[in-house]
Amino acid sequence: MTPKSTPPADALQPLTAEEEAVVRALPSLLYALPRAIDAQMQREQQLSNTEYLTLMYLSEAPDRQLRMHELAGAIEMSLSGTTRIVQRLENEGFIERLRCETDGRSWHASLTDAGLARLEEAWPTNLDAIRRHFLDHLKELDLKKLAAALRNVAT
Repeated sequence: MTPKSTPPADALQPLTAEEEAVVRALPSLLYALPRAIDAQMQREQQLSNTEYLTLMYLSEAPDRQLRMHELAGAIEMSLSGTTRIVQRLENEGFIERLRCETDGRSWHASLTDAGLARLEEAWPTNLDAIRRHFLDHLKELDLKKLAAALRNVAT
């Protein structure tokens, strides 16, 4: 596959003021939003947002369990970082690690009943944080189009 070449400078369209504003705001959003949600989760639930997401993804998985590498992909962390999160949650009784029945080298993270209860307890705080720090600021936008555009950028 041949990489695409950059068009000549005279063929490029300068950014409009609106485009420039979006491009300049994006790094701040990518930095500030996760920190704001995490700070609220820590303050009100003593649970990081990554820990919350770990419990959430496991709650949605078949049999409430995922292979460790699948969980790492879902929470967008390295396998070693995911292992540390899982160990913390396992120490709290929210997750247990189970050896994979079909592959003795692999491990599953499995959500316990206590973990599901903890997720349900933390859910209102997470919802409030997401609304307060993100969605409430997008009320005038077409969220369906925005979601599609963000998916396109991500892929």
